[in-house]
Parts: sequence; structure tokens; C-alpha cells
Amino acid sequence: MLITSQERIVHIPAGGFSLEGALTLPAQARGMVIFAHGSGSSRHSPRSKYVAQMLQEAQFGTLLTDLLTGGEDEDYGKRFDIELLTERLLLITEWYRQEADNQGLALGYFGASTGAAAALKAAADAGPLIKAVVSRGGRPDLAGSVLGRVTAPTLFIVGGKDTEVIELNQLAFEKMKAKKELMIVPGATHLFPEAGKLEEAASLAATWFTDHLA
Repeated sequence: MLITSQERIVHIPAGGFSLEGALTLPAQARGMVIFAHGSGSSRHSPRSKYVAQMLQEAQFGTLLTDLLTGGEDEDYGKRFDIELLTERLLLITEWYRQEADNQGLALGYFGASTGAAAALKAAADAGPLIKAVVSRGGRPDLAGSVLGRVTAPTLFIVGGKDTEVIELNQLAFEKMKAKKELMIVPGATHLFPEAGKLEEAASLAATWFTDHLA
């Protein structure tokens, strides 16, 4: 069984307040994956925690943080403020590089829903610093014109029954110039609640990070 360090709760300064996160670093970690949660979700999401656990078992560190404060998350408009979410994700990334015991690990992003758009915009701004991106059930189309500037290899994972989001991912996929792949998980709906489907998505993510981040 893989032995991991104890999860550490961190507080990231964000201009007069702080964003809370959970940092876990497995022994002999091969990279660090920073999560960008979607609309209405948080670092406490069972889905995100499940994916993080599978990445940890694949020897990747994980940093799960809230991009919005509790009060901000109650504002529906802020949940879809991709510029704000991107700004927070870049702030979290810089904090990790400067403050955490990062051991020089390569960085990747895992984004879901609106968090996927923020991950791609942040990856475009960060350039070669971000080595890989995975979007699960994401809205990468909301990243807009910056998609062509993303250099990190990017994997789009969408449920086979999530037809509208498949179309939106295909639109974003066509705008990408970096190495990319679109994987459809048969039988899965938007949140991958069906038996074994979230595990399948997490396994695809772990493989992608192993190939491009480790």
C-alpha cells in the first residue's frame, strides 16, 4: 500500500482573506496536481477527493483548494467569473511554488466544470510552468480565445451521456494547438455518478499525468 504524508490544511493569502486548501504529498511523488473546482463545488467534494486519492495512489501530490470564499460562492455570478477563478488559481500556483515544500515537482492542473476553463486560462498564462492539464466534465469552451495559447498537453474527459458538454468540449478541442485528446466515458452522465465511471475517469487522468507530468 502506498504510504502518503498526512494531509495538511493550508491557508493561502489572497489579499485581505485566505483560501483554505488540503495539500497531500505522497512519498517519492512524481508531480503535483492542483485542482480547480467547478461551479457550486469545493475542495470537500466527494468526487474531487476520490480523484485526488487515486492520483495519490499513482504517486502524485495533490492540492485541493477553494477558488472562492464561502460568501463569494453564494454569488452565482462569481461562480462563472472565469477571470476571477483564473486569477485565484494563478495565485494558488504561485503560493505553492514559493511557500510549500514542493521539492521542485512538475505542476499540472485538474479542472472540473467552470474550473476547467480557469485551469486552461491559467495554463495559457503560466506557459511552460504547467506541464499537463486534465478537464473532467469541464466547460473548456468558457476559456475562449486563450485556448490556442495553451502549450500544456490537455486531456478532455466527458461522459458519453453528457451530450451538450460533449459538443462544447469538441468546440474547445478544435481551438487547441497543444497536444490534446478527447476521451468519452461510455454510459456516464455529467457528474459520473454511475458505478465505476468516476473511477474510469480518474484512471484516465492518472495515466495522462503519468505520461506528461511525471
